[in-house]
Amino acid sequence: MAEWNAYYRNEDDEEEQEEGEQSGGDYKITGRDSLVFLVDASKEMFIKGEDGQPSNFDMTMQVVRSVYASKIISSHRDLMALVFYGTEQSKDPSKSFKHVYVYHDLDEPGAKRVQEVDALRGGKGAQLAAETMGSGETSLGDALWCCANLYSDIKLRLSHKRLMIFTCRDKPHEGDSVKDRQARTKSGDLKETGVIIDLMHLMKPDGFDVAPFFRDIISPPEDESELGLQLEPCDKLEDLQKRVRAKEQKKRAQARLHLCLGEGINVAVGIYATAVTARKPAPIRLYRETNEPVRSKTRTFHTQTGSLLLPSEIKKSQVYGKKQIVMEKDEVDAIKKFEDPGMFLIGFKPMERLKRHHHIRPAAFIYPEEDEVKGSACLFSALLTKCHERNVFALCRCVSRRNYPPRFVALVPQKEEVDEGKLPLQFLPLYLAFLSLKENSRGHCSCPTASQRQVDKMKEIVSKLRFKYRSDAFENPVIQQQYRNLEALALDMMAPEDTEDLIMPKVDQMDQRLGPLVQEFKDLVYPADYNPEGKPAAKRKTADTGGGAEKKPKVEVPEDELRAHVQNGTLGKLTVPVLKEACKKFGVHTTGTKKQELIDALVDQLGQ
Repeated sequence: MAEWNAYYRNEDDEEEQEEGEQSGGDYKITGRDSLVFLVDASKEMFIKGEDGQPSNFDMTMQVVRSVYASKIISSHRDLMALVFYGTEQSKDPSKSFKHVYVYHDLDEPGAKRVQEVDALRGGKGAQLAAETMGSGETSLGDALWCCANLYSDIKLRLSHKRLMIFTCRDKPHEGDSVKDRQARTKSGDLKETGVIIDLMHLMKPDGFDVAPFFRDIISPPEDESELGLQLEPCDKLEDLQKRVRAKEQKKRAQARLHLCLGEGINVAVGIYATAVTARKPAPIRLYRETNEPVRSKTRTFHTQTGSLLLPSEIKKSQVYGKKQIVMEKDEVDAIKKFEDPGMFLIGFKPMERLKRHHHIRPAAFIYPEEDEVKGSACLFSALLTKCHERNVFALCRCVSRRNYPPRFVALVPQKEEVDEGKLPLQFLPLYLAFLSLKENSRGHCSCPTASQRQVDKMKEIVSKLRFKYRSDAFENPVIQQQYRNLEALALDMMAPEDTEDLIMPKVDQMDQRLGPLVQEFKDLVYPADYNPEGKPAAKRKTADTGGGAEKKPKVEVPEDELRAHVQNGTLGKLTVPVLKEACKKFGVHTTGTKKQELIDALVDQLGQ
């Protein structure tokens, strides 16, 4: 009989699951994502850039390799394919298309595919591509038809189908109207089957004009938040990688809920995470002989009879008042369920009532889902605009998933500028604590208080060390090193790539910025004989005769030197016995014997 407490999740595990993208969100469509790279293999793609810049073909292969490697880490069950068009040789499963070379069919990415793409990089890669595929006539319609066959041959359920075209030619058919019409017709067929076609156009000497041909080929953006067609071609590897990453990463909602504004007034919204904490993947147990994943099954047996128990025969119990209360699983589910998933409006509060310490968890964004409830976008925009104009936030009760406890959230209106100059508004829900924490009343503090000179000096140090913080500029070195080790093991590399620890402070640069400020601050705060790296002083041994501790001779400081310490704020450099003798000498009465209390008493007496 299982304990009732064992049925509940740990609070930390629950928060980790809510923060993860793949934590069982209420998606519209379930299945695997798929991505096909359709790469132009014409001679123009192999022309090297100026000043030793890589060719367009080489940049494309680097991007394909990067996406392959990232997919293996993030979502290894997604399907990917690599197809070349405009080749001299032909290779496709149906053997019916000329000048189309299917290098990789739709399948899960692996180490072998990464190695094969690596072989196509650089000068040797261009030579291998010329020997294997060559460059010939171009028929983009046949290439799109071949990609459509790749999708039709897949028996798995696909949730997202995307095709990316990499080319530096804005007129691939050189004005052949028949081939242009065939390509437009086949692209329309692909769009009807749910395939999203994107153009990753590359730089060429006389510029790339999208309008004549490719504007009819590519798909429009799915929603306003998605990156649309970029008119400027990519001339650098970094720009191409950013553009590909922005397209191939599908935006998924953590949950889709109804925001209840009142009785019978519901707005459909989706909750999106802006950033997710990177964690080490869970280990996978493998069978020692075949190296295949091992699936574990748990069975429960009766402790007395040894018979196998069915799930319906297992009860939950809780000891209360020295009595064991037995409950069915359905009863426990009913106790745990507060209400159905959703967000319920409680009221509105001024923004100044929202304090920083009320925020207890990472925030997220909510956005209206017009497909779920018609009119959600209009009502959501009106509510958001009024909250922003009146400078108020909406206090709501949120149940993100079934059998989850309710949480209080504050919907904070946010403005975000976009390229077109518009100002789209969206809510930023902040998870709040159940009770507001009151500030502790200021009582007697035994800690030493910094003088104004010490505070000013520290302000100078802080201003010298300021820099613009970006979260994407720092990577977890432990996770990066683990992925490098796995990559080296899978690709049979001699040693993993070196990873730079971006978290470690740049000591030399900091010392150059600060200059003498550090030493000046030490002189103001620490005693003259203070050594932070030295060992603590040994305890005094008792005297051999009397058994008492040896008395140190009294140390007195002249009055002029003591007043100089008071004016400079350096009384902290003196020891406690010296301060006690100074208090006795000037008749200063103190209630305590701590160093800061003695300093405060001397400052009050001598500073007058």
